[in-house]
Amino acid sequence: MSFKTALGLLLLAVLAIVSESSSGKEKGPYKYDLSNKSDLNKLYNSKVYMAERFTRPLNGMPFQIGILSHSGVRVTLHDGSKWLIHKGDDYGKSSQTIVVYGRHMSNNWTLKEQKDFGGSKTVSDFVKAGGEEYKLLFDNCHNAANRMMGD
Repeated sequence: MSFKTALGLLLLAVLAIVSESSSGKEKGPYKYDLSNKSDLNKLYNSKVYMAERFTRPLNGMPFQIGILSHSGVRVTLHDGSKWLIHKGDDYGKSSQTIVVYGRHMSNNWTLKEQKDFGGSKTVSDFVKAGGEEYKLLFDNCHNAANRMMGD
C-alpha cells in the first residue's frame, strides 16, 4: 500500500469524527464536528500528551461488569483539547475507530488508566492502533483501547 493510499485511509477514519450522544452512537446522517480538510489534517497530526482509558456501561444497561461495557481512550493534545477515540460496530463510515470531541462523553464513563505520552504519539497513531474493522470477539472496543494504550 502506498503512503498516499494509507494517508487517505487514515484521513477517512478521522473523517468519522461524528457527534455522538452521551448514551451512545448516533445513527446517520453523520454530523461532523470538523469537516474542513485543514482542520482534520491538523487534528490527525496533533501530538498526544496524555491518554486516559475509560469504560462505560453498554447502551441500555445501567451498570457495567467486566467486558459487558464499552471502552475508549480520551487523549489530551498540546492545546489542552480532549478527544475521545473509540471503536464500535457501525460507528464510522470507512473505519469503525472514530474520534469525537471529549465534550461528547457523558458522566457514565469511568477512568481506568492514565498514561503520559509526552507528545511521542499522534492522534493518527491512536486511530491506527484502534483498527478499521470491528469484530465482537477478536477486535472490539476493549482490544482497541488496550492497543492504543500500548498494552
